[in-house]
Amino acid sequence: MHRAMKASCARVALAVVSLATALLTGCATKTAQTAPSFTVPVTVAQAVEKTVPIELTAIGSADAYSNVSIKAQVNAILEQVHIQEGQFVQKGDLLFTLDARPFEAALAQAQANLARDKAQAELDDVQAKRYAALYKAGVAAKEQLDQMQANADAQQAAVRADEAAVESARLQLSYCKIYAPTSGRTGALQVYPGNIVKQNDVPVLIVINQVTPIYIDFSIPEQYLGAVDTFMKRGRLAVEATPYGDTKPETGYLTFIDNNVDTTTGTIKLKATFENADHRLWPGQFSTVLLRLAEDENATVVPSQAVQTGQNGDIIWVVKTDKTVEQRSVKVGRTVGAESVILTGVRPGETVVTDGQLRLIPNMRVQITTPVSPS
Repeated sequence: MHRAMKASCARVALAVVSLATALLTGCATKTAQTAPSFTVPVTVAQAVEKTVPIELTAIGSADAYSNVSIKAQVNAILEQVHIQEGQFVQKGDLLFTLDARPFEAALAQAQANLARDKAQAELDDVQAKRYAALYKAGVAAKEQLDQMQANADAQQAAVRADEAAVESARLQLSYCKIYAPTSGRTGALQVYPGNIVKQNDVPVLIVINQVTPIYIDFSIPEQYLGAVDTFMKRGRLAVEATPYGDTKPETGYLTFIDNNVDTTTGTIKLKATFENADHRLWPGQFSTVLLRLAEDENATVVPSQAVQTGQNGDIIWVVKTDKTVEQRSVKVGRTVGAESVILTGVRPGETVVTDGQLRLIPNMRVQITTPVSPS
């Protein structure tokens, strides 16, 4: 009885081992070729040939085209302010009026001195001519003639000095009306009517920023300097600036490359000029800057999500005509937006997997869940 139970247990154990071996053998030999009915759903796109711009992206800040600090050029009382804070003004607009009475009086005095000296000059000239005639007739001495001629010349010099004094007084009087030297937007007022302003005093009366046109300053790594300089010699380089929180870019042109590289950051400063007719760009405002150098024609482009990182670099899964996939190593030139430029590994017209790559093995059959369309 005991031997019979041992034999029965041995037969059961042998059957279990045989079944396990069969199952392990089946699992070990199951591959994509032996299980063609197993498919993986994937999303795909098509590699296309197109013209792709060669661009550099940076962060830039806007800077006023010109910045003018308005100061008084004479000492006087501020009588009237003709503008509002934050107002757009045009070149030649009246900004401030100062008390002109002291300068009007000074001008009147200078004009009176001029009139007096002119009258005296006319008298001295007549006397000089009279003594010249007397000297020729032998009546007057040479010393008298010389004295009269010197008096006439001195008085003419006094007249010229008076004329200069009149012009100076008139100029001082003109400083009592302060006009905008440039078009732009005014800042905050620093003084108000009734205050005494002094010549070139601090604080300034007001600051005007010219924002049409406007600059945007940005920096790029120094390794791109040669390329930028080369393309700039061929013509104007377009620059796009998109203010933070906005989606519509402003278009301008690169107008300045600094004459030295910042050794602390390894970057070089560039400046672009924008028309800014609608005042979307503001001094001090940050923007995303895109510098367009040229265009790369006939480039092979795929969606950036199709490119995966493998152990030996970038890879892409390509769907073959029999709906199986193969893995290819690719070389990515650059990424522009949501697209990647492929230098080697994929040809235009081939279908690439954009979603579902993690479940794929070579030669596995796939099910396309979206129609093939250009990226």
